[in-house]
Amino acid sequence: METDSLTQGEPMSVQSRTALTPVLRDVRAVVFDTDGVITDSARVHAAAWKAAFDAFLRAHPPADPDQRRPFDVRDDYLRHVDGKSRLDGAAAFLAARGIEASAETVRAVAAEKERLFTRRLREHGVDAYPGTVRLVEALRAAGVPRAAASASRHAGELLSRAGVLDLFDVLVDGGEAARLGLAGKPAPDLFLEAVRRLGVPAGGAAVVEDALAGVEAGRRGGFALVVGVDRAAGADTGARLLRHGADIVVRDLGELCAGGAPQ
Repeated sequence: METDSLTQGEPMSVQSRTALTPVLRDVRAVVFDTDGVITDSARVHAAAWKAAFDAFLRAHPPADPDQRRPFDVRDDYLRHVDGKSRLDGAAAFLAARGIEASAETVRAVAAEKERLFTRRLREHGVDAYPGTVRLVEALRAAGVPRAAASASRHAGELLSRAGVLDLFDVLVDGGEAARLGLAGKPAPDLFLEAVRRLGVPAGGAAVVEDALAGVEAGRRGGFALVVGVDRAAGADTGARLLRHGADIVVRDLGELCAGGAPQ
């Protein structure tokens, strides 16, 4: 699969769209985030961030004792790093802990996270969520173009290792974003580039995201539908996705197929 051109799929089938819930039946293209939406790699990212940030906090404890608490893989991950580039995520978390970090420090923390993530990925791998695969296959059967978009430079490797790369017509990853100078989320640049390559305007397409910054990007980009995926299923995680720009929130993307998510 090429990252800069659309692989033409089958002609759109009205009949096969019955495999989709009504909310998707008029959508002309769908853009999926990767980590936490297509693959379970968000847990690997979160674990790598925790190891990198906790080591930094131990070595450079903030003056305020309340700011020395370890990185929380649910709350801190969702608030500060999920969906963002490594540098933006590292800077956001350190700032939230009252640390005035230099650009060099931010790069060092981000580089340590990258090292840890790469090691964990190659040791353990990742899987694709079955509900997501079910939805993507239903979209393909309906002739709806599909893109994967991610701030991560590892997106192609993740999708390939999970065995789902060929289900997508277009991939726009962190390497492409850097080459094109695309702004990071919550700016909509990454998603807008994906639908441009699919040949569909944002107003006719959907974005599927699990990150607060990601659903906000979808809303800013003027997408017809922004789907939030609440993997954390916390007390208010779904509500936060709605507040940041999601039109609907699901816990599993199989819910968007006719018949709902498998039990």
